[in-house]
Amino acid sequence: MQQLTNFERLSLNQITTDRLSLPEAVEACLRADVPWIALWRHKLAQMPSLTEARRLIRDSGLRVSSLCRGGMFPAATPEERRKRMDDNRRAVEEAAELGTDVLVLVCGSAAGKDIAEARLMVEEGIAELVPFAESHGIRLGIEPLHPMYAAERSVINLLSQANDIAERYRPEQVGVVVDVFHVWWDPALYEQIARAAGRIVGYHVSDWIVPTPDLLMGRGMMGDGVIELRRIRQAVEAAGYAGPIEVEIFNKEIWELSGEASLSLIKSRYLEHV
Repeated sequence: MQQLTNFERLSLNQITTDRLSLPEAVEACLRADVPWIALWRHKLAQMPSLTEARRLIRDSGLRVSSLCRGGMFPAATPEERRKRMDDNRRAVEEAAELGTDVLVLVCGSAAGKDIAEARLMVEEGIAELVPFAESHGIRLGIEPLHPMYAAERSVINLLSQANDIAERYRPEQVGVVVDVFHVWWDPALYEQIARAAGRIVGYHVSDWIVPTPDLLMGRGMMGDGVIELRRIRQAVEAAGYAGPIEVEIFNKEIWELSGEASLSLIKSRYLEHV
């Protein structure tokens, strides 16, 4: 299997260095010659203004691979659903301001015990958001999350579900995000990656540690787990994706590393395993 030989596509997903502020994460990327960064909205909120965040990114020369997150569409009341749609429109505006064309959707959990109704709310929310996003030049990237997150974060749990929704729209409107942590186990993974050809708008890497230490905070550095990282990357590339590869890791031990140590480890594992 063909090995990556440079860092042209490497993107630091901000959550991997969650203890760093946006300016600190930008500086760490510059020092490590990592050309891309994926931004999180809670980090943007720590900046004096969105304009200041945009200026920081622009002046650094870094490219923004995506903004996380939009979504969270299901809600118990019509009023709360409206509030969430308003927040999604703000997320679209933020993505456009920051110079990325991808807003990652973590679609949201069931508002009660009716998971089918929650999935319908997701579909309706995306349908409502698409025209607004398109008017700002933003593609919506549906990221299916592992089924263990259905009750708390997303009722879209299979790449097939994400494809089903995305295929209702043009590829420049809605696509899918392939995160290896969430989809590696799926018996239909490679079939669904091929099905998503031309619609993959993001690719995230980490690893699945055995035994799994924590459902949320237990992602591993590439090479520390059981995911066939290189095989999945090549399948994604065969489906036409040649964009940034985001390293997205929720892990307190990795968060404790300095920016320099974290990026050094990421770079070595990226070439060795991704």
